[in-house]
Amino acid sequence: MRDHHSPHREHGDGRDGFEKRPGPGRERGGRGPRVFAPGDLKLLLLALIAEQPCHGYDLIRQIENMFDGAYSPSPGVIYPTLTFLEESEMILGDAEGGKKRYCVTDAGRASLSEQAIALDGVRMRIDVSKRSLRGQDRPAEIHEAVHNLRHALHMHHGRWSPEEIIRVSTLLNDAAKRIVEGPTLQPARESAE
Repeated sequence: MRDHHSPHREHGDGRDGFEKRPGPGRERGGRGPRVFAPGDLKLLLLALIAEQPCHGYDLIRQIENMFDGAYSPSPGVIYPTLTFLEESEMILGDAEGGKKRYCVTDAGRASLSEQAIALDGVRMRIDVSKRSLRGQDRPAEIHEAVHNLRHALHMHHGRWSPEEIIRVSTLLNDAAKRIVEGPTLQPARESAE
């Protein structure tokens, strides 16, 4: 939770119960959104290396391309995973000129065969994540407004009378319809007014 007693107050600083959020696609602590489920990255790296031996940097670029540039895994995620795969004897790393080039082992190919359905699931989750990450290019003000809406609903503390359910659902549905309809032209006021 942020310190709301900062001398540098600005709109959305917590005085109204809402707070400024980190920019689009970022979580608190400076980390981006979680893209892979546990085990997904290991399986994906193994599959990419089986398709073509490559360096860690090449794998980072391949994954970035899979996400159309909306996500790029950090070396701090890729290299430990490659080390794990190497220690598990799924891949071999051959150091040429100071850079390791990875290739799949027979054990790695066998593991890929056994996990073909899981790999299809990883690729499907990548497609879903890619679409979700594309939504991260919305303006920061929209992200903040969505956060504030969630916060307001959470602050409601379950006091949902039948009348309140109708009131809030009507507000939310009306807002959704107006967003889908897009900007509407306001009728021009006559100069006589």
